[in-house]
Amino acid sequence: MHTSLAAQLAQLELGHLRVERTVNADTSELPDPEAVTQTLAAIWSDLFALFPETALEEDAEEIAWGLVNLFHRAAAKRGAQVDRATDEIRCLLACADGSEVQTSELETQIERARAAETAMLGLESFRETAALLYMNETGSSWRPAGGSRLNHSAALTSAVVDGRDYLRSRSESRRRAAMPDGTPVIFAGGRLSFATAEEAKMFAARVWETLDKVCEHVADLVLVHGGDSKGVDRLAAAWAERRKVPQVAFGLDKRLGARAGFRRNDQMLSLNPRYLVAFAGSGVLERLVIQAKAKGVHVVDRRGPLGTNPKRTAQIAAAA
Repeated sequence: MHTSLAAQLAQLELGHLRVERTVNADTSELPDPEAVTQTLAAIWSDLFALFPETALEEDAEEIAWGLVNLFHRAAAKRGAQVDRATDEIRCLLACADGSEVQTSELETQIERARAAETAMLGLESFRETAALLYMNETGSSWRPAGGSRLNHSAALTSAVVDGRDYLRSRSESRRRAAMPDGTPVIFAGGRLSFATAEEAKMFAARVWETLDKVCEHVADLVLVHGGDSKGVDRLAAAWAERRKVPQVAFGLDKRLGARAGFRRNDQMLSLNPRYLVAFAGSGVLERLVIQAKAKGVHVVDRRGPLGTNPKRTAQIAAAA
């Protein structure tokens, strides 16, 4: 009767042996930031020069998003390694007996956590560099398909945090360090269309100009918006990215159906914002303006044509 390979290995009693990935203490250095920027910019330029006037032109933005996402996923994987190593360290500290074996294991876990954290920060810097290239290419702030885009280094650009994650963190006894602190300012606007490209540019300039003026009055501004990549939110997110202003994006909870927009209004207003910057949009946005005024939130109203103050527009029309 033949014995299976598994049974033969079990008889060898090798359970005490483990194959582990060793941590190399000599690999703590990250690539030069300037070299990273130049290399990614060169790759990006060469790759996306291939798409215009081809059958792949419409796929360029999706491919660009995917390139940034490669670094985001890799950084998230390293972050999970940091979390696991940290949990191991806590367990070892809780049951420390001073033995040489346990001390050695603790040192190994600390080294593993440090190595994973260094790699995570490096991959996040790659992601942020690629995200900036994505914004320059598409005009939109890059966001992951789900969850948050958190930066664990102050040297990186603004954090883009999912709204539900943010609310959850506010209720915890210790807030996560990457969550943005500051004064919330809500930005709201719908999906608009323009007769000409020139009108679209004028409108985009008005959005940025308005946010710049609000930022002059709120030095620690945290931009709160709906994260709609096809609406006016896209312009506001790009502004925050360029100005390195932290963002909290409240996506719609599609499970709520027609109530999703109103639920999002309640969530954003629960942050007690100082301002609501309102551009033209749907009835849900109109309701948000009414609620904001009722709560004493100052409304910067830009719902007129091409992002003008509607009252001023009406006054000019009446005078003419």
